[in-house]
Amino acid sequence: MFPKIERVDHIHIYVADRAAAEQWYRDVLGFRRKKELEVWAVPHGPLMLQNPAGSVVLALFEKAVQANRSTIAFGVTGNDFLEWVKHLALVLNSPKKPVDHGLAWSVYFADPDGNPFEITTYDYGIL
Repeated sequence: MFPKIERVDHIHIYVADRAAAEQWYRDVLGFRRKKELEVWAVPHGPLMLQNPAGSVVLALFEKAVQANRSTIAFGVTGNDFLEWVKHLALVLNSPKKPVDHGLAWSVYFADPDGNPFEITTYDYGIL
């Protein structure tokens, strides 16, 4: 038997300009600083951002842009998926066409440093 994993604690994201990235994550995804961990936001340390519910935490590290093979996927309800498609088209100034995966719908986009994201719903009948 394996020891229990309780949750995903946070995800490391590498950005060229942490201040600019913080603004992008706030404007596009609604993430804000995790106040109790701001002390870590020193050179070479992470700037911890969280979604409004505090259920998803991203750790922004300022480093040279690197190739990234991992996509961070956020799960949402069908109705929220439709809202995200509209929101992303507005804030990113370009419509994002939902991708039909047969059992789920996803929309893909990247931050200014090329870090890939996906928003997905398993409420397949929504579209």
